[in-house]
Amino acid sequence: MNQDTSPYYPRRARWYSPIFYFGFATRQRFALEQICLPEKIKITLGGIILSCLIPGLAFYIRGFRLWGRIVLLACAFLFLAFIVWLGYPVGNYAFGLMLSIHASGLVYYCSPMLQNKDFWHRILLTIAVLLGLGLFFYVPMRSIIQNHWALPLLRNGHVVIVGKFASAGSIKRGDWVMYSLPGHIAGHAHEEGGIWVREGYGWGPVLAMPGDRVTFAANAFAVNGVEQPLLPHMPHGGDLIVPENKWFIWPKLGISGHGNASETVISGTMLQLATVSQDQFVGRPFKRWFWRKQILP
Repeated sequence: MNQDTSPYYPRRARWYSPIFYFGFATRQRFALEQICLPEKIKITLGGIILSCLIPGLAFYIRGFRLWGRIVLLACAFLFLAFIVWLGYPVGNYAFGLMLSIHASGLVYYCSPMLQNKDFWHRILLTIAVLLGLGLFFYVPMRSIIQNHWALPLLRNGHVVIVGKFASAGSIKRGDWVMYSLPGHIAGHAHEEGGIWVREGYGWGPVLAMPGDRVTFAANAFAVNGVEQPLLPHMPHGGDLIVPENKWFIWPKLGISGHGNASETVISGTMLQLATVSQDQFVGRPFKRWFWRKQILP
């Protein structure tokens, strides 16, 4: 008996098929197939806006009240962890996980629109939501926190949180401050040696206030006659009066040498940078950040 060859050939398994097999087995094992989307919940513009603004709220709006509350609490905990460990890897991980949950919730809220879409449309929408939330919500949020409230500064292997809302008028002698450091070029490479100071941030205690007299000697410097140990690269003679609206802060710079810059050129450059305008003020470190006492170098 002759049998005709069937014209039907089943489709070959895709590379991502094991993922679905694992998902189907998990659903059967934990009876997750009994869970379905509430059909009465429709997609609304207000729901989308609220889901974009509040991480995890999409799960609650979609109808899973208990799990929605759990996700909301988890996002609040992750945000707190990001603030507490600001500048540390733990804080960055919490920030990234909160973004992932936020994007997953928004895609989940919009899932009725994806019922008739294939795998790649779902993946592309998820990536678009993740990028959109990251660029237009999380990056601006982090910038607002660091530009107007607290800025993490890495010093000697540990993080110091600098308060951005402190005013320059509240600074007293001995306070540690962070200030903007302009780029500076001094000397000549073919004569005494050239120095190039990169633009960035300076950091240190205010040694003298406006109107104070700073005197330099061979082994010490004095502020209004009160002597202190000489700091690296300070001049061994001379004096100055701190101008109005200025501070005297001896810079702490990482020096990498290429050439033969003389000590005179280095000392003169450091002395110019030591007179800091109050307009360069960035912030003052917190004494404590939550339970951690901040260690200043």
